[in-house]
Amino acid sequence: MNKSTFKGTIISIQPRIRLTRSFDEASHTYLGYAITLKGELVNTKSTFSIGIEKAAQAKHEFKVNDVISEACVPVPDPDMEPAEFHKVSKLKLLSKGTTGSTSSPWELVPPALEVYRQRGHRRLAARTYDTKCISCMWGARMPVEIIIDNWNPRGKKKYRFETFCYGPLNCKLYKAGPKRKVEVRNKMVYIEEDWVDEMAVEHRDPEECSW
Repeated sequence: MNKSTFKGTIISIQPRIRLTRSFDEASHTYLGYAITLKGELVNTKSTFSIGIEKAAQAKHEFKVNDVISEACVPVPDPDMEPAEFHKVSKLKLLSKGTTGSTSSPWELVPPALEVYRQRGHRRLAARTYDTKCISCMWGARMPVEIIIDNWNPRGKKKYRFETFCYGPLNCKLYKAGPKRKVEVRNKMVYIEEDWVDEMAVEHRDPEECSW
């Protein structure tokens, strides 16, 4: 497949995670980092997103306002990826940008994926994510694969996107939004109650000021 060249300024870098749901069970696949850029894609001005591997981020320590470039290809299945492009080659850091916001929304070098896994997340209202949290390193927009029949994981599946927050529990921008519903077999619906989020982050200090 021919690769598309790009050059742009990072306006968001967040964990690149895929979520799989089956009734009341959920599992995560940690793919790397999703970067949103404003710049040029194949010599055309555009805002677009790329997915990079964990090792690439560890090497370059990208953050908001950095300028990067080189080549990528479209993801094969947009339902399974938070980014539009992946398999980035010859990735270059052209210039380091100014330090972004050091409070909500946090625009620093994001931590290792293991830190996200250890912290756990809470659901985040989609509108809040879109208007206030896109540039925050603690936000995440995950592609979700829903297995309708947990007794037949190879059977019918549905796909959607969900937004989450890994940030401090006292973030002034945070809004949970409606409870998540998961369709299961026989037209039943599982509702993910608030206690699921509470249990995922109960080990954290409610008054943490940063990470």
